[in-house]
Amino acid sequence: MKHEELTSLIIGICISIHEKLGPGLLESVYEELICYELAKRNIPYVRQKGIPVIYDGVRFDIGFRADIIVDDHILLEIKSIEKILPVHFKIALSYLKLLRLEVGLLINFNVVLLKEGISRLVASNTRTYNTNQDLK
Repeated sequence: MKHEELTSLIIGICISIHEKLGPGLLESVYEELICYELAKRNIPYVRQKGIPVIYDGVRFDIGFRADIIVDDHILLEIKSIEKILPVHFKIALSYLKLLRLEVGLLINFNVVLLKEGISRLVASNTRTYNTNQDLK
């Protein structure tokens, strides 16, 4: 599956979950439900993957964890907070770089309409794109 198809599928799953349950749940609940939906579709994923830091040729397992990595291609970082801050984008972009992934989704479920909480991240040029424009 291409990045575009896979991110569209993930966004659709998240929108469906949000429409059924709404905002205000813990991030772990949304994570569990997303993984359930991915498994139903036979889409491989890894949950809470450790992210090592390689420095000076030495591997450090410092405790960073990616929420979900879908099909070894897409980083999915889940939030359920009042507002996404610039630091959340920086952290997700750092995870992309450390994992050597190109595309990520940063999704905040604590919004009235989920399309307002979805951001697409592209590491190759370290720019972030908000999918709100794509969903309107």
